[in-house]
Amino acid sequence: MADSFDDFFDLYDLRVEAIVPDGVPIFCGAKPGDHFELRGEMLHLPPDQGFSIYSLASVLPLLAAKQRPTHKNDWMTTDAEIACPDPNCGSRLRITRLGLRRFSHAQTTAVPLDE
Repeated sequence: MADSFDDFFDLYDLRVEAIVPDGVPIFCGAKPGDHFELRGEMLHLPPDQGFSIYSLASVLPLLAAKQRPTHKNDWMTTDAEIACPDPNCGSRLRITRLGLRRFSHAQTTAVPLDE
């Protein structure tokens, strides 16, 4: 019997949390502790909590890169805060890498791997 073909890859689960400093104007509706988690491609929000679509739009382009393991010297490894897209709003979004999750290529796409 041939060895089974390894089609696995790892991605970080991410937590994106609103950072709301005291005494600054907030226009995006963020409250301290507001957050969501990204597990694979699925976004999870706590019950009864919203998240501004404009704030979400500012962080979405970075999430796929932040999910992947990166070199220790890469800025994607170290930089973790994104400014609110409203220049008058004082909130920021902090991206934190949680644990690694393993995925199978065959279970995430119909495109076959070259063996």
